[in-house]
Amino acid sequence: MLRLTAGRVGSLLSRRAVAALSTSSTRMASHGHEVSEQADMSVPLYWDRRDTPLPDRPYQDTLSDADKSLKQKEKGPWNNLSNEEKLALYRIMFKETYAEMKKPSNEWKTVVGGILFFVGMTGLVVLWQRIYVYPPHPRTFDKEWEAKQVKRMLDMRVSPVQGFSSKWDYEKGQWK
Repeated sequence: MLRLTAGRVGSLLSRRAVAALSTSSTRMASHGHEVSEQADMSVPLYWDRRDTPLPDRPYQDTLSDADKSLKQKEKGPWNNLSNEEKLALYRIMFKETYAEMKKPSNEWKTVVGGILFFVGMTGLVVLWQRIYVYPPHPRTFDKEWEAKQVKRMLDMRVSPVQGFSSKWDYEKGQWK
C-alpha cells in the first residue's frame, strides 16, 4: 500500500501547481488560439528540499558535450577526478548544497513587516470606528456618576452582612 506523508503530499501538490501556473511551460489559449505546449505531469519534477535529500530526477536533464564526457569520466575511479570536476558532477545532479539550502534568508523581515502593516491598519480601522461609528459613552460611565452610585448604595445599606455595605464603617465614614 502506498503511503504518503503530509509533507510529501504538499510537496507534490505545490510542484504541480508551480508547473501548471508557470508561463514557460504552457501558454493558455484565449479567443480560439491553441495551447502550444503542455506540461507533462507524469514526469517527476526537480525540487530542492532538506527533508527529502534525493530528488526524483537530476537537476540538469540536458547535458552539454563537456558534461557528457564528465559523466563518462565519473564511471571510472574517483581518485582521478579533480575537486572542480567533482563539484561539476554535483551541480549536474543538485542545484543547491545543504549549506546553501540552510542559509537563512531575510524573508522573516517581510513577514514581520506584513504582520505589523495589518496590525496598524486594523488599529486605524478601530480608531476610525471609535470616532465616527460608535455613539458617545453613556453618562453612567463618568466618575461622578459612579461616586454618586456608591454613595446611594451605602445610604441604602445594600448587602450589609457580606456584601458591599459590610465593607463600609458607618461610624467613621470610611472603608474598613
